[in-house]
Amino acid sequence: MQTLAVILEAPERLALRSLEMKPVDASDVVVEVAFSGISTGTEKLLWSGRMPPFPGLGYPLVPGYESVGRVVDAGIEARGRIGDWVFVPGANCYTDARGLFGGTAKTVIVPSARAILIPENLGETGTLCALAATALHAIKGGFDRREALPDLIIGHGVLGRLLARLTVALGGAAPTVWETNPARREGAVGYQVIDPSSDERRDYHAIYDASGDAGLVDDLIMRLAKGGEIVLAGFYSERINFAFPAAFMREAHFRVAAEWQPGDLAETRALIECGRLGLTGLITNRRPAGEAMEAYPQAFNDPDCLKMILDWSEC
Repeated sequence: MQTLAVILEAPERLALRSLEMKPVDASDVVVEVAFSGISTGTEKLLWSGRMPPFPGLGYPLVPGYESVGRVVDAGIEARGRIGDWVFVPGANCYTDARGLFGGTAKTVIVPSARAILIPENLGETGTLCALAATALHAIKGGFDRREALPDLIIGHGVLGRLLARLTVALGGAAPTVWETNPARREGAVGYQVIDPSSDERRDYHAIYDASGDAGLVDDLIMRLAKGGEIVLAGFYSERINFAFPAAFMREAHFRVAAEWQPGDLAETRALIECGRLGLTGLITNRRPAGEAMEAYPQAFNDPDCLKMILDWSEC
Protein backbone atom coordinates (compact mmCIF):
# COMPACT_ATOMS: atom_id res chain seq x y z
CA MET A 1 0.00 0.00 0.00
CA GLN A 2 1.17 3.51 -0.79
CA THR A 3 0.21 6.95 0.48
CA LEU A 4 0.78 10.53 -0.58
CA ALA A 5 2.74 12.26 2.19
CA VAL A 6 4.58 15.46 3.03
CA ILE A 7 8.22 14.60 3.54
CA LEU A 8 11.07 16.67 4.93
CA GLU A 9 14.05 15.35 2.96
CA ALA A 10 16.45 17.73 4.77
CA PRO A 11 16.16 21.09 6.53
CA GLU A 12 14.10 23.44 4.34
CA ARG A 13 13.73 20.73 1.66
CA LEU A 14 10.09 19.72 1.48
CA ALA A 15 8.34 17.39 -0.96
CA LEU A 16 4.91 15.88 -1.50
CA ARG A 17 5.30 12.39 -2.88
CA SER A 18 4.18 8.81 -2.67
CA LEU A 19 5.62 6.58 0.05
CA GLU A 20 5.39 2.84 0.55
CA MET A 21 3.68 1.80 3.79
CA LYS A 22 4.26 -1.16 6.07
CA PRO A 23 1.72 -4.01 6.05
CA VAL A 24 -1.42 -3.70 8.17
CA ASP A 25 -1.14 -5.76 11.37
CA ALA A 26 -4.11 -7.47 13.00
CA SER A 27 -4.65 -4.66 15.52
CA ASP A 28 -4.00 -1.77 13.11
CA VAL A 29 -6.45 0.64 11.52
CA VAL A 30 -6.15 2.46 8.20
CA VAL A 31 -7.14 6.13 8.46
CA GLU A 32 -7.97 8.35 5.51
CA VAL A 33 -6.87 11.78 6.69
CA ALA A 34 -9.19 14.74 6.08
CA PHE A 35 -7.20 17.52 7.79
CA SER A 36 -3.74 17.86 9.30
CA GLY A 37 -2.22 20.75 11.23
CA ILE A 38 1.21 22.34 10.95
CA SER A 39 2.95 22.93 14.28
CA THR A 40 4.87 26.19 14.55
CA GLY A 41 6.83 24.77 17.50
CA THR A 42 8.42 21.37 16.95
CA GLU A 43 7.81 21.24 13.19
CA LYS A 44 9.40 24.65 12.69
CA LEU A 45 12.52 23.34 14.46
CA LEU A 46 12.51 20.28 12.19
CA TRP A 47 12.07 22.51 9.13
CA SER A 48 14.91 24.82 10.11
CA GLY A 49 17.24 22.03 11.25
CA ARG A 50 17.41 23.52 14.77
CA MET A 51 15.66 20.63 16.54
CA PRO A 52 17.92 19.40 19.37
CA PRO A 53 19.04 15.79 18.79
CA PHE A 54 17.01 13.05 20.43
CA PRO A 55 16.30 9.35 19.67
CA GLY A 56 14.51 8.78 16.36
CA LEU A 57 15.40 12.14 14.83
CA GLY A 58 16.73 12.13 11.29
CA TYR A 59 15.85 12.83 7.67
CA PRO A 60 13.97 12.04 5.53
CA LEU A 61 10.93 12.19 7.79
CA VAL A 62 7.20 12.69 7.59
CA PRO A 63 6.18 15.49 9.99
CA GLY A 64 2.85 16.02 11.72
CA TYR A 65 1.02 14.88 14.85
CA GLU A 66 -2.29 16.70 14.41
CA SER A 67 -4.39 14.70 11.95
CA VAL A 68 -8.09 13.84 11.84
CA GLY A 69 -9.96 11.53 9.51
CA ARG A 70 -11.98 8.34 9.12
CA VAL A 71 -11.04 4.71 9.66
CA VAL A 72 -11.58 3.07 6.26
CA ASP A 73 -10.01 -0.35 6.83
CA ALA A 74 -8.51 -2.38 9.67
CA GLY A 75 -6.78 -5.57 10.64
CA ILE A 76 -8.87 -8.51 11.74
CA GLU A 77 -8.78 -7.55 15.44
CA ALA A 78 -9.91 -3.97 14.81
CA ARG A 79 -12.63 -4.34 12.17
CA GLY A 80 -15.15 -2.77 14.54
CA ARG A 81 -13.34 0.56 14.20
CA ILE A 82 -14.21 1.00 10.53
CA GLY A 83 -16.22 4.19 10.08
CA ASP A 84 -14.91 5.91 13.23
CA TRP A 85 -13.92 9.59 13.01
CA VAL A 86 -10.58 9.80 14.82
CA PHE A 87 -7.70 11.99 15.88
CA VAL A 88 -4.26 10.58 15.00
CA PRO A 89 -1.24 11.88 16.97
CA GLY A 90 1.31 10.73 14.39
CA ALA A 91 2.17 7.50 12.61
CA ASN A 92 5.20 5.30 11.98
CA CYS A 93 4.02 3.34 8.97
CA TYR A 94 6.52 4.14 6.21
CA THR A 95 9.19 1.85 4.79
CA ASP A 96 11.43 4.54 3.28
CA ALA A 97 11.02 7.53 5.61
CA ARG A 98 11.10 8.08 9.35
CA GLY A 99 7.75 8.41 11.08
CA LEU A 100 9.09 10.38 14.03
CA PHE A 101 5.79 12.28 13.93
CA GLY A 102 4.39 10.91 10.70
CA GLY A 103 0.81 12.21 10.54
CA THR A 104 0.91 14.50 7.50
CA ALA A 105 -0.22 12.05 4.83
CA LYS A 106 -3.37 11.18 2.90
CA THR A 107 -3.55 7.72 4.47
CA VAL A 108 -1.86 6.42 7.61
CA ILE A 109 -1.71 3.08 9.38
CA VAL A 110 -1.62 3.12 13.19
CA PRO A 111 -2.37 0.76 16.06
CA SER A 112 -6.05 0.99 16.92
CA ALA A 113 -5.29 2.51 20.33
CA ARG A 114 -3.61 5.50 18.64
CA ALA A 115 -6.71 6.32 16.60
CA ILE A 116 -8.66 8.28 19.20
CA LEU A 117 -12.40 8.66 18.71
CA ILE A 118 -13.54 12.30 18.57
CA PRO A 119 -16.83 13.97 17.56
CA GLU A 120 -17.03 14.30 13.79
CA ASN A 121 -18.73 17.68 14.09
CA LEU A 122 -15.42 19.16 15.26
CA GLY A 123 -14.29 19.00 11.65
CA GLU A 124 -10.94 20.71 11.09
CA THR A 125 -10.80 21.98 14.68
CA GLY A 126 -10.26 18.39 15.76
CA THR A 127 -6.62 18.89 14.71
CA LEU A 128 -6.25 21.13 17.78
CA CYS A 129 -6.92 18.29 20.22
CA ALA A 130 -3.22 17.56 20.76
CA LEU A 131 -2.33 21.18 21.45
CA ALA A 132 -5.29 21.57 23.82
CA ALA A 133 -4.27 18.40 25.64
CA THR A 134 -0.69 19.72 25.84
CA ALA A 135 -1.98 22.90 27.47
CA LEU A 136 -4.11 20.91 29.90
CA HIS A 137 -1.16 18.66 30.76
CA ALA A 138 0.94 21.74 31.58
CA ILE A 139 -1.76 23.07 33.90
CA LYS A 140 -2.50 19.74 35.59
CA GLY A 141 1.14 19.34 36.57
CA GLY A 142 0.57 21.95 39.28
CA PHE A 143 -3.14 21.50 39.88
CA ASP A 144 -2.67 20.28 43.43
CA ARG A 145 -2.03 23.93 44.35
CA ARG A 146 -4.74 26.43 43.45
CA GLU A 147 -2.23 29.20 42.79
CA ALA A 148 -0.60 26.97 40.14
CA LEU A 149 -3.35 27.87 37.66
CA PRO A 150 -1.81 30.45 35.30
CA ASP A 151 -2.17 34.08 36.29
CA LEU A 152 0.36 35.23 33.66
CA ILE A 153 0.81 33.60 30.23
CA ILE A 154 3.60 34.60 27.86
CA GLY A 155 2.60 34.57 24.19
CA HIS A 156 -0.81 34.76 22.53
CA GLY A 157 -0.26 32.12 19.89
CA VAL A 158 -2.51 29.06 19.79
CA LEU A 159 -0.89 27.40 22.83
CA GLY A 160 -1.10 30.63 24.85
CA ARG A 161 -4.76 31.06 23.91
CA LEU A 162 -5.56 27.49 24.89
CA LEU A 163 -3.79 27.91 28.24
CA ALA A 164 -5.88 31.03 28.89
CA ARG A 165 -9.16 29.42 27.81
CA LEU A 166 -8.48 26.32 29.90
CA THR A 167 -7.67 28.42 32.97
CA VAL A 168 -11.13 29.98 32.73
CA ALA A 169 -12.77 26.63 31.88
CA LEU A 170 -11.24 25.06 35.00
CA GLY A 171 -12.67 27.77 37.24
CA GLY A 172 -9.60 29.96 37.59
CA ALA A 173 -9.48 33.73 37.53
CA ALA A 174 -8.94 35.28 34.11
CA PRO A 175 -5.16 35.34 33.51
CA THR A 176 -3.11 38.17 32.05
CA VAL A 177 -1.47 37.38 28.71
CA TRP A 178 1.62 39.14 27.39
CA GLU A 179 2.01 39.62 23.63
CA THR A 180 4.52 41.90 21.91
CA ASN A 181 2.88 41.66 18.47
CA PRO A 182 -0.05 44.13 18.38
CA ALA A 183 -1.88 42.08 15.73
CA ARG A 184 -1.89 39.04 18.01
CA ARG A 185 -3.49 40.85 20.93
CA GLU A 186 -6.88 40.37 19.25
CA GLY A 187 -9.08 37.34 19.87
CA ALA A 188 -9.02 37.13 23.68
CA VAL A 189 -12.00 35.26 25.15
CA GLY A 190 -12.64 36.23 28.78
CA TYR A 191 -9.13 37.47 29.60
CA GLN A 192 -6.85 40.44 28.90
CA VAL A 193 -3.91 40.60 26.47
CA ILE A 194 -1.39 43.40 27.00
CA ASP A 195 2.03 44.62 25.94
CA PRO A 196 4.51 43.44 28.61
CA SER A 197 6.01 46.93 28.83
CA SER A 198 2.72 48.23 30.23
CA ASP A 199 2.60 45.68 33.06
CA GLU A 200 4.06 46.80 36.39
CA ARG A 201 2.94 43.80 38.43
CA ARG A 202 5.64 41.89 40.36
CA ASP A 203 3.63 39.30 42.31
CA TYR A 204 2.51 36.61 39.86
CA HIS A 205 2.15 33.16 41.42
CA ALA A 206 2.20 31.04 38.25
CA ILE A 207 3.82 32.23 35.02
CA TYR A 208 3.37 29.97 32.01
CA ASP A 209 5.73 30.62 29.11
CA ALA A 210 4.32 29.57 25.73
CA SER A 211 6.78 31.61 23.69
CA GLY A 212 9.66 29.16 23.37
CA ASP A 213 12.07 32.06 24.02
CA ALA A 214 14.81 30.83 26.35
CA GLY A 215 16.04 34.38 26.91
CA LEU A 216 12.98 35.48 28.89
CA VAL A 217 13.60 33.56 32.10
CA ASP A 218 15.44 36.31 34.00
CA ASP A 219 12.67 38.81 33.22
CA LEU A 220 10.00 36.33 34.32
CA ILE A 221 11.77 35.65 37.63
CA MET A 222 11.56 39.36 38.41
CA ARG A 223 7.76 39.16 38.04
CA LEU A 224 7.28 36.32 40.53
CA ALA A 225 5.80 36.50 43.98
CA LYS A 226 7.82 34.73 46.69
CA GLY A 227 7.50 30.98 46.17
CA GLY A 228 6.02 31.49 42.70
CA GLU A 229 6.39 29.08 39.81
CA ILE A 230 7.56 29.41 36.21
CA VAL A 231 6.22 26.70 33.89
CA LEU A 232 8.15 26.15 30.67
CA ALA A 233 5.30 25.11 28.40
CA GLY A 234 6.95 25.82 25.05
CA PHE A 235 9.73 23.91 23.28
CA TYR A 236 13.21 25.44 23.54
CA SER A 237 16.08 24.89 21.12
CA GLU A 238 18.51 26.98 23.17
CA ARG A 239 19.93 26.34 26.64
CA ILE A 240 17.94 27.93 29.44
CA ASN A 241 20.03 29.95 31.91
CA PHE A 242 19.10 32.35 34.68
CA ALA A 243 20.77 34.52 37.28
CA PHE A 244 20.61 32.75 40.63
CA PRO A 245 20.30 35.66 43.11
CA ALA A 246 16.85 36.85 41.97
CA ALA A 247 15.54 33.26 41.88
CA PHE A 248 17.01 32.68 45.35
CA MET A 249 15.34 35.77 46.80
CA ARG A 250 11.96 34.64 45.48
CA GLU A 251 12.43 30.94 46.27
CA ALA A 252 11.35 30.38 42.68
CA HIS A 253 9.98 27.05 41.43
CA PHE A 254 10.58 25.84 37.89
CA ARG A 255 8.59 23.16 36.09
CA VAL A 256 8.94 21.70 32.60
CA ALA A 257 5.70 20.61 30.93
CA ALA A 258 6.16 17.61 28.64
CA GLU A 259 3.83 16.08 26.07
CA TRP A 260 0.22 15.20 26.78
CA GLN A 261 -0.92 11.76 27.92
CA PRO A 262 -4.05 9.79 26.88
CA GLY A 263 -5.93 10.91 30.00
CA ASP A 264 -5.26 14.55 29.10
CA LEU A 265 -6.81 14.08 25.68
CA ALA A 266 -9.86 12.35 27.16
CA GLU A 267 -10.35 15.20 29.64
CA THR A 268 -9.85 17.80 26.90
CA ARG A 269 -12.46 16.09 24.72
CA ALA A 270 -14.92 16.12 27.63
CA LEU A 271 -14.35 19.87 28.18
CA ILE A 272 -14.97 20.50 24.47
CA GLU A 273 -18.09 18.33 24.32
CA CYS A 274 -19.70 20.00 27.34
CA GLY A 275 -19.01 23.45 25.91
CA ARG A 276 -16.58 24.66 28.57
CA LEU A 277 -13.66 24.79 26.15
CA GLY A 278 -14.12 26.36 22.72
CA LEU A 279 -11.76 25.95 19.77
CA THR A 280 -13.19 28.61 17.49
CA GLY A 281 -11.01 31.40 16.13
CA LEU A 282 -7.73 29.48 16.45
CA ILE A 283 -7.39 28.23 12.87
CA THR A 284 -6.58 31.19 10.64
CA ASN A 285 -5.22 29.65 7.44
CA ARG A 286 -6.16 26.70 5.24
CA ARG A 287 -4.56 25.29 2.11
CA PRO A 288 -5.09 22.19 -0.01
CA ALA A 289 -2.48 19.57 0.82
CA GLY A 290 -1.18 19.90 -2.74
CA GLU A 291 0.08 23.37 -1.73
CA ALA A 292 2.12 22.06 1.20
CA MET A 293 5.36 23.53 -0.19
CA GLU A 294 3.84 27.00 0.14
CA ALA A 295 1.88 26.27 3.33
CA TYR A 296 4.86 25.37 5.53
CA PRO A 297 6.92 28.55 4.98
CA GLN A 298 3.78 30.64 5.44
CA ALA A 299 2.92 28.85 8.69
CA PHE A 300 6.40 29.51 10.06
CA ASN A 301 7.06 33.03 8.77
CA ASP A 302 3.73 34.85 8.50
CA PRO A 303 3.02 36.59 11.85
CA ASP A 304 -0.68 36.75 10.98
CA CYS A 305 -0.89 32.95 10.65
CA LEU A 306 -1.84 31.44 13.99
CA LYS A 307 -2.60 27.95 12.71
CA MET A 308 -2.29 26.46 9.23
CA ILE A 309 -4.41 23.46 8.24
CA LEU A 310 -3.84 21.20 5.23
CA ASP A 311 -7.01 19.90 3.56
CA TRP A 312 -6.50 16.44 2.03
CA SER A 313 -9.98 16.10 0.49
CA GLU A 314 -8.87 16.76 -3.09
CA CYS A 315 -5.67 14.69 -3.07
